[in-house]
Amino acid sequence: MEGICRVWCLPEEHLTLKGKMLSPNDKKLEKLDPFYRPSMSKQKTSAEIISEARNALRTVGTQRPFTPREDQRKLFGPTSSRTPENRPPSSFSLHASSFESSDSRPISGARLSPLELKPKAPASPTTEEDPCLAFPKPPVDPAKIRRISSARARLFRAASQGTLLPDRTLPPTESKKTVESKETVVMGDPMVKINGIHLTESDAVGHLKSHPLQLTYDGSFSEIKEQETFKGTTSLPSHLRSGGDQGKRRSRTSSSFNSSDLSRLETRAVSKANLQEKETEIEVDEVFWNTRIVPILHELEKEENIETICAACTQLHHALEEGNMLGNKFKRRSILLKTLYKLVDIGSDVLSLKLAKIILALKVSRKNLLNVCKLIFKISRSEKNDSLIENDSILESLLEVLRSEDLQTNTEAFLYCMGAIKFISGNPGFLDEMISKDAVEILMNLIKQINENTKKCGTCLPNSGHLLVQMTATLRNLVDSPLARSKLLSISALPQLCMVMGQYVADKDVCTNIARIFSKLTSYHDCCVALANYSRCYALFLKLINKYQKKQDLVVRIIFILGNLTAKNNQAREQFCKEKGSIPALLSLFGTFHRLDLGAEKPAAGAGRAQAQDVLIKLTRVLANLAIHPAVGPALAADPLAVGLLLATLEYKSIEDCEELVINTTATINNLSYYQVKNSIIQDKKLYIAELLIKLLVSNNMDGILEAVRVFGNLSQDRDICNFIVQKNVHKFMIALLDAKHQDICFSACGVLLNLTVDKDKRVILKEGGGIKKLVDCLRHFGPTDWQLACLVCKTLWNFSENITNASSCFGDEDTNTLLVLLPSFLDEELALDGSFDQDLKNYHKLHWETEFKPVAQQLLNRIQSHHTFLEPLSLPSF
Repeated sequence: MEGICRVWCLPEEHLTLKGKMLSPNDKKLEKLDPFYRPSMSKQKTSAEIISEARNALRTVGTQRPFTPREDQRKLFGPTSSRTPENRPPSSFSLHASSFESSDSRPISGARLSPLELKPKAPASPTTEEDPCLAFPKPPVDPAKIRRISSARARLFRAASQGTLLPDRTLPPTESKKTVESKETVVMGDPMVKINGIHLTESDAVGHLKSHPLQLTYDGSFSEIKEQETFKGTTSLPSHLRSGGDQGKRRSRTSSSFNSSDLSRLETRAVSKANLQEKETEIEVDEVFWNTRIVPILHELEKEENIETICAACTQLHHALEEGNMLGNKFKRRSILLKTLYKLVDIGSDVLSLKLAKIILALKVSRKNLLNVCKLIFKISRSEKNDSLIENDSILESLLEVLRSEDLQTNTEAFLYCMGAIKFISGNPGFLDEMISKDAVEILMNLIKQINENTKKCGTCLPNSGHLLVQMTATLRNLVDSPLARSKLLSISALPQLCMVMGQYVADKDVCTNIARIFSKLTSYHDCCVALANYSRCYALFLKLINKYQKKQDLVVRIIFILGNLTAKNNQAREQFCKEKGSIPALLSLFGTFHRLDLGAEKPAAGAGRAQAQDVLIKLTRVLANLAIHPAVGPALAADPLAVGLLLATLEYKSIEDCEELVINTTATINNLSYYQVKNSIIQDKKLYIAELLIKLLVSNNMDGILEAVRVFGNLSQDRDICNFIVQKNVHKFMIALLDAKHQDICFSACGVLLNLTVDKDKRVILKEGGGIKKLVDCLRHFGPTDWQLACLVCKTLWNFSENITNASSCFGDEDTNTLLVLLPSFLDEELALDGSFDQDLKNYHKLHWETEFKPVAQQLLNRIQSHHTFLEPLSLPSF
C-alpha cells in the first residue's frame, strides 16, 4: 500500500512522519505504510533526545545578563538598594589613636588583687628545704635559642615596658620585692637592693645564684661571678650583713605572716609551678627577646625612612615567627603593639600592610581587630595596591581572621575583612590563590553559620545582611574557576545559598548577588542539574519574581536561571509549572516589560528600554522551553494572553531592531504551533501568523529565516496555509533555501515542501526553480551523514512521484540516473559519522539509518526501477 507523507515539527523527544493511505497499486510495497511510525510508549534515551533536538519543539539559548564592572571599590556599589545612611561607610580615617592599648595586654582568666607583704628573713636554707637556692648556672648556649620548645606559649612571663629582667617567682618562705628602675646593690643594711628589688641577705643569695646573667635593654650581659659576690652558699659577706643573728631574723619574719598571706602565696606558687620547671626555656626567651627583638624595635623607633621601617617590619615578623612569639599568649606583645600602632600615623600603604600583617598575627581582638581590618580595607580600595597585597600575602591573614575569629562578636570586623577580600577577588590573578587557601570552604562555612543562627533566632542577625553582600559578591567572582565550582558542588553549597535567599528575601542586594552566582553556575551542566534537583528553588524563584517584578537587574537573572534549568530538563519544566501561579506570574512579568519596552509605562529606576528588552528575551526563552512539556504546551497555545503577547512582539519588533527577541519569540510560536488542539489560539490566528513570518523570510538574517521556516513546517499541515504559501510564492523561497548548504535550513525547507506535495494540485511546484534537482543534491551531499534529512528528501520524492508512469518524465533523465546510482550505494553502506559523536549516539543514528532511512530509500528505488527503461549503464554525474 502506498502512503502520502506529511511532516510537521515535533518535540525534541521524537520525529514522526504521518500519512494517509491511498489505493493499493504497487504490490512491491509492504502492507504497513513505511512513512507512518506509531507513537512510542517507550521513553527515549538521552542520546535520542540530544540527536533530535534540532527538530521542532526546540529549546532556546541566550546570553547571560551583563554585569558592568564597578568604577570604584566600595562595600556597596551604585546599584545597591541600601541608602547611604543605612549602610556602613567605605571611607573613613584611621590613626594610631584609633587603636586601644588595653588590647595590648594578654587575656587572663581572672583578675588578681595586689599582694602587700612585709619582707622576712628565711631560715638557713639547705638543698632539701629550698631548691630555689641552687648554684649559679653558666650562660645559656646561643645555639639553644633556635631550639625553642613548642610549649613556649605556656611559658611566657609578664614584663612591662622598660623592664627586661625576668620576674622571679619566690616560694612562700621568701620575702617579696618592690620593683624599681635602678640596677644597684645597696650595702650596709639587712635589706639588699638588686636591680631595684629589695631582698634580705638570704634572698639575695638565692636570687644571685639563680640569675648568673643580668639582661639589659640593649642586649648586653653582665655576669656576676660567684666567688666575687659571696663566699658560700648560705651567707653574704660580712660587710653586707646587719646586726642580729639568723635565728632572730627568722623569728621576726615568721611572726609577720598571717594565714591569709600564706594561702595567697601558696596559690600563686602552684599556679606558676609549670614555669619553674621550664626555667631554661624561659631564659632562652629572655635572650631571644633581647638579642633579636629589641634591636628591631630600636630601628622602628628611629623612623628614618619608609624603606628602612618596612625592612625592619619584615625582619620583626620573621623573628617573632622564629621565636614562636606570635599569637596572643606572648606577654610582651604590649610593647610590640604599642610600637606598631604608632607607625600607622606615617600613612604609607606599603608600611601599613606590613604593620597589619604583624598585628593580625598577634591576634588582636575587639576594636583593634576592627581597626586593622579597616586599615587593610582602606588600602585594598585602590587597585594599584593589589601587587602590594600579593607580595605581603595579606590574603592569607584575612582568611585566617574569618577562619578563627568568632562571627557574632566580630561582625563589623568581618564586614571590612570580607570587603577587602571581595576587592581582591575581583582581580583574576588572585583566584587560584584564594581557592587553594580554601576561600570557598571558609565562606560557605560562614554562610552556614548565618543560616543556622537565623533559623535558631527566628530573625536575621544585625548587620549580617551587610556581611552577606560582601561574601556573595566574592563567591560570584570565585565561581569563574572550574575548581571553585567543583568545590561548591562537593560541599552542597547550592541549597545553602537558596536558604540564604529565602531568609533574606527582603534584602535585594543579597538576592541579586546570589542570582548572579546561579546565573554563572547554571551555565554549566553539572551545576545546572544540581540546582534543578533542589525542588525548593522553584517556589523561591517564583516568590522573587512576584516581589521584585519591576527590579530588572534581579528578575532578569532569575528568568535567565529558569531558562537554564528548563532547557534540557523535563522534570524541571514540570516542577516549575506545578508551583501555584507560575505561568500567570511569567505572563504578568511579560506584560509589565512589554509596556516598558513600548514606552507605555514609565520605567522604574535602572529599567530602560534596553533592560526591558533583555527581560523579554530571557522570558520568551523560558516560555519556549516550558512549551516542550506536553502538559504545558497545549495550555499555553490555548492561552489568549500568552499568544497575544507573543504576536504583539512580532508586530512591533523587527529583527533589525532586536534580533534575539524576535528569534526567541518565533521559536516560542513554533513550539506552540506543534500542538493540534481544538482551542489553540495559534491555529485560530494561523494566517495572521503566516503574514508576520514573511517579514522574517525576506530578511538577511539566516537564524530568523530558519525559525520562520520551522513555523511554516508546522502550519503547512493546514490546507489554508498551503494555499497561502503558493499564493504568496513562499514555496519558491523554500526551494531556493535548498541551496543554502545548511543542513537545518534544508531540513526545515524540505519539510514544508513535503507537506505541500500532499496536495496533488501543488506537486508541480517542485519543478519550478529546479526543485527536484536541488532535493537530489541535498540527498547526495547530506545523506551519508544525516539519515533524518535523507529520509525527508526520499519521502518528498515519494509523494511527488505518486502517479508516476515513467521515471525519466517524472524526475528527468539526469536526476533519475543519479537516484538509481545513489540510492543503491546508500543501501549498501553504513551511516558515516565523524568523531564528534560518542558511541551511544553513533549506535542510535546507525540503528535509525537501518530501520528508518533504508526502508524508505528501498521503496523509492523500487518505484523508480519499475518505471524506468535501462538503455545504458548508469553513472553518477559530476557535480
